[in-house]
Amino acid sequence: MFLYGMKVMSDGLQRAAGNRMKRLFSFITKNPLSGILSGLLLTSVIQSSSAATVMVVGFVNAGFLSLSQSVGIIMGANIGTTITAWMVSMREWAQVLRPEFFAPVLLGIGAFLLLLTQKKRPQTVGSVLVGFGLLFIGLSFMSGSIAPYQDSPVFAKLFTFLGKNPLLGLLVGMAVTALVQSSSASMGILQTLAMNGIVTFRCAVYLTLGQNIGTCMTALLASLTAGQTARQAALIHLLFNVIGTACFGTAMFFLFAADPHWAGAAISGTQISVFHTVFNLGTTLLLFPFTEKLVKLSEKLIR
Repeated sequence: MFLYGMKVMSDGLQRAAGNRMKRLFSFITKNPLSGILSGLLLTSVIQSSSAATVMVVGFVNAGFLSLSQSVGIIMGANIGTTITAWMVSMREWAQVLRPEFFAPVLLGIGAFLLLLTQKKRPQTVGSVLVGFGLLFIGLSFMSGSIAPYQDSPVFAKLFTFLGKNPLLGLLVGMAVTALVQSSSASMGILQTLAMNGIVTFRCAVYLTLGQNIGTCMTALLASLTAGQTARQAALIHLLFNVIGTACFGTAMFFLFAADPHWAGAAISGTQISVFHTVFNLGTTLLLFPFTEKLVKLSEKLIR
C-alpha cells in the first residue's frame, strides 16, 4: 500500500505539473545555480528524483537542454528528494501530523473528488490526495506490523551484520532501491524500521548511501535507447552520487571507528532524514564548482 500510494501520488503530481515543468525548463539559463533551484522545485513537486532525472534525460535527448544545464537540475533533484524522507519522519516530531490523524481525511476527500467530479483538475487533485492517504496509511501499517519484532534477535543480528560490513550495506541499499525504482520508497522502509528502534547508525548510513546510488538505475535504463548526450546526462547523475558516497562513506568509516558506541546506537527516522539531507547538500556544495569537469568526464567515458 505504501509503494502503491507513492506511485499514485507521484503520477498525479506529474500530470498536474508536467506542462508547467516544461515551461520552467525553457527559462533555465546556463547558470548552474538556476538549474539546481529548478531541479529542487521539480522534485519537490513530483516527489520523485527518479522521475525528475528521467525527465532531464528526455529533455537532453530532445535537445531542449544542454549537458551543462542538466548537471544543475540533477544536483537539485538529489536535494529535492530529501523532502519525502522528512514527510515520512513527521510522525516522530509532529504529533498532529501523524498519519493516523490526517491520512483518512486526505483519502476521503480524494475519493470524493474522484468519484463525484468529471473535471480534469479536481480528478488530478483527487488522485494526489488518494496517493498521499494511501502512502501514509501504508506507512502506519508497516510500522505497526514491524513493531512486534523490534526485540527479535534476528533483526538485531541482521542489522549488526550489515553495520559491520559497509560494502554489503551499500550493495543492499543499491539493490533494494534499484528493485523498487524509488529511493524515496526504500528510504521510507528504512525509516520505518528505524522508528521501531532496530537499525543502528552505521547500518542506516551505508544503506542510505547505497540507496542514493541505486536511484540512478531508473535514469540509466531510460538512457539506454536515447542518444549519446542523454546517456552522458544519466552518467553524470551516477557520477554525482558515486563521488558523494565515496567521500561521505570514507568520512563516516573513520568517525565510526573513532566512536564504536555511536556507530552501534539506534537511529531514528528523523536522524536518517538529517543525514540524507546533509549528504545531498554536502555533495552538491562539493561538486558544484566542478560542474564542467563532470561534463567533460562524462564525455570522455561515453564517446
